[in-house]
Amino acid sequence: MVAGIILVLVAGYFLYQRYIIQETSSVEFVFVYQDRVADLASIVAVRLGYFEDEGLRGVKTMMFHSGPACVEALVYGKADFGTMGDTTAILIAASKQPLKIIATHGGGENRHRIIARYGSGIGSVEDLVGKKIAVKKGTSTHGGLMLLAKKYGLNLDPYLIDLDPSSQLTALASGAVDAIVASEPTPSIAEYKGYGYEVATLGGLNNTYPILLAVRSEFARRHPGVVVKVLSALIRATRFIDEHPAEAAGILANLTGIPVDAVRNAMKYHYYNVAMDLETIKSLESMARFLKNIGKIEEMPDFSMIIDISYLEEAYRELSS
Repeated sequence: MVAGIILVLVAGYFLYQRYIIQETSSVEFVFVYQDRVADLASIVAVRLGYFEDEGLRGVKTMMFHSGPACVEALVYGKADFGTMGDTTAILIAASKQPLKIIATHGGGENRHRIIARYGSGIGSVEDLVGKKIAVKKGTSTHGGLMLLAKKYGLNLDPYLIDLDPSSQLTALASGAVDAIVASEPTPSIAEYKGYGYEVATLGGLNNTYPILLAVRSEFARRHPGVVVKVLSALIRATRFIDEHPAEAAGILANLTGIPVDAVRNAMKYHYYNVAMDLETIKSLESMARFLKNIGKIEEMPDFSMIIDISYLEEAYRELSS
């Protein structure tokens, strides 16, 4: 009896090794991510080869400056996985694109900050009215800024200039804009280079600003093993960041050319953990309600249909076994 059970287990193991692992390793897919500090888990996973370590030999990666760029790649079939902030994820979910949100792997309540140019005359949030403000529209930062404006009873829309984070620093330094609103590391770079000073963060608005990982629904259905392995690689990356923060900062600094001191400062505004907990879901629902109330989306996304944690649960089971 025992010998029979052992034989079955051994046979099952070799079946798993031969077919399941072989299948996941041969699948070609594209993973797109951002050069933001909030997406450090993706950066570490790519740079340290964690996807390949998980047997994902067919992975190809592309790095962008914002979540909307990642979403565009997903929607037009140029990518299978993509990272994005909460506002971007909600906008795409409300449009009923065939995507699944499978985890958050970072975030931070204060990771978006308002930096004003020296000599701009901006000393408070109220002083932003009438000033030229650079922000990347459609991002988590933009959503947080709208929340902050509502809190203060302000209408900042007429003063917003749509700029990528990579262009905001030049605009601030040249005086083309009076303030920038961006996620890290852009604010820390501005401070490090002496371009400006902090006016406020976008914290205290019942939002944790999670960075989310989405996958094309059809890809997840056809290749669930690959989805699990991608999440396992990100889990390993967050553990590396927790255990080796200085080395993680160095990876981002070397990749982007950002001074390592600015990266270290930026990391203080973040948490790194692969999860999908109640706090994250409540944060998404809160932001979605706000976007609906101001007319940015027509109806609330059904997060019970959009979020799928089964792959994440399996990833943790495999890592603990």
